[in-house]
Amino acid sequence: MSGGPAVVVRGLHKHYGETRAVDGLDLQVERGEVFAVLGPNGAGKTTTVEILEGYRHRDSGEVSVLGTDPARADRHWRTRIGIVLQNTGDQAELTVAEVVQHFAGYYPSPRDPDEVIDAVGLTEKARTRIRQLSGGQRRRLDVALGIVGRPELLFLDEPTTGFDPEARRAFWKLIRGLRKDGTTILLTTHYLDEAENLADRVAVIRDGRVLALDTPANLGGRAASQAVVHWIEDGAHRETATDSPTKVVSELATRFADSAGEIPGLEVLRPSLEDVYLSLIGEPSRTGAIEEDLG
Repeated sequence: MSGGPAVVVRGLHKHYGETRAVDGLDLQVERGEVFAVLGPNGAGKTTTVEILEGYRHRDSGEVSVLGTDPARADRHWRTRIGIVLQNTGDQAELTVAEVVQHFAGYYPSPRDPDEVIDAVGLTEKARTRIRQLSGGQRRRLDVALGIVGRPELLFLDEPTTGFDPEARRAFWKLIRGLRKDGTTILLTTHYLDEAENLADRVAVIRDGRVLALDTPANLGGRAASQAVVHWIEDGAHRETATDSPTKVVSELATRFADSAGEIPGLEVLRPSLEDVYLSLIGEPSRTGAIEEDLG
């Protein structure tokens, strides 16, 4: 594995007539990290990823993926990446084991197919025909096909769409295991909790540009944002935004001393990743306006 970032993008442009799908986008993905790309429909996420995968040509800009321009990449470069698309075709009458074994033959140094099947939790379904798999099991098979070639970089496009909560969390465990093994993962998702649980860093894209890029905890100044203290007083819900939530809670405890120090409905909250994301893309957050009720 060579050094340097896994992905470097500078001034990327892709237009379709008057539509600017990607409009001067910059980003960099470090080796070994899970990097999530968020954005509303039409933000340019899929176009950007397809350019990185070498499936779509760009109009201008610089792109390097594993040290190579995808537009001029050869077969060897393609053996170094894994791709899990949002929608894939089926080989309905083949079994899980047959399909994974078949795809392993495309790579010079593949993982053992049985080990891959076990890694994605499909050992009990190895002899099952694909048409008999559930949606979540098919998605696991998609991942198996994406990792069987032992990729240095794995692209995941909306990987858990349609998963039930249990299947999603099992999938997250698999992704953490791949990261632990040193695989770089570039993930697009509409699920904010997925990005928060998996990603080392997050980029928010809108109108073909990166609006913000940071860790989930720090995105959009989230860590430095004011806390919001909620409580109930005289039968009414009250709240205040503050940089010193401990001080506010202490003052409330004094105020409610006659109630044995209990503060009804007390909550201390900071903006969620969803709040920050919605603010970045110009949508109203769940929090709404904050009322200054203390003092």
